[in-house]
Amino acid sequence: MEHKAVENIPKKKIEAVKELVDLIDNKRTVLIADISNIPGSQFQQISKKLRGKAIVKVPKKNLLFRALNDSKKEVVKDLKKQFRGATAILFSDMDSYELAGELLKIKSPSKAKPGQIAPIDLEVPEGPTELVPGPAISELGALGIQIIIQGGKIEIKESKIVAEAGKEVSQGAADILGKLNIMPFSIGFNPISAYDSEDDTVYVEMKINPEEVKEELLEAYSRALPFAVEIGYVSEDTIKPMITKAAAYERKLIKVITGEPEEVIEEAPKEEVQEDAPKEETKEEEKVDTGAGLASLFG
Repeated sequence: MEHKAVENIPKKKIEAVKELVDLIDNKRTVLIADISNIPGSQFQQISKKLRGKAIVKVPKKNLLFRALNDSKKEVVKDLKKQFRGATAILFSDMDSYELAGELLKIKSPSKAKPGQIAPIDLEVPEGPTELVPGPAISELGALGIQIIIQGGKIEIKESKIVAEAGKEVSQGAADILGKLNIMPFSIGFNPISAYDSEDDTVYVEMKINPEEVKEELLEAYSRALPFAVEIGYVSEDTIKPMITKAAAYERKLIKVITGEPEEVIEEAPKEEVQEDAPKEETKEEEKVDTGAGLASLFG
């Protein structure tokens, strides 16, 4: 019965599974990316930009699961738990996070659509626009946006938030943002999870913010360097501070052995201080003179 079941599988599907198994077994990274809301033309553009860096496939779920089961790598099978919605599978020799970073670089701005969740407060800024008086006046008014007409064009009098962060974008807000060419969203492959064969690990919930990662690395480095110097860990970064520290200890030790006193910051000579300071005698003279003056007034 099993033999007949295999014979009934179309040759095309068998070849597709074999190709996927070869990619899984021979590539360092297998990455799952969300491709929902990406137009076909833009999908092709992104795939072209990834040439030489990753192979992009959009296989049927059952074929991919069969390939994952047939793979020699056991941990990669955990990727089956990460599938949701429309997804593409990327196979690459790059590090999984390096590949995810590449996906972020090739994202392009996109207009807001009704029902999308605003990532930040979406604002219509004050200032001139290219909109002419007409239906746009009532559309702006419905959103509480104050306007004036200048030179035959609509001008926004005051900035207005039309969709708060974390809330759905309304039809009216999407229409106005689109007419003003404000594109608060981005279209591209969003990395979900990845398997890295070098680490033999599945990374889930992949969220990459380059600036945030940079700040975290700098902070970690600033903490790690003094600690590494303190415990005597030798590296290119620690060797100079360690030599400087050793030299300081050496000077201190020599002074202890020889009995040489610690350096003391000399104070200014008292005579010089006294020259600049007001003389006590002068103050006494002033008191006497003042007393004499009062005596002459009151007899």
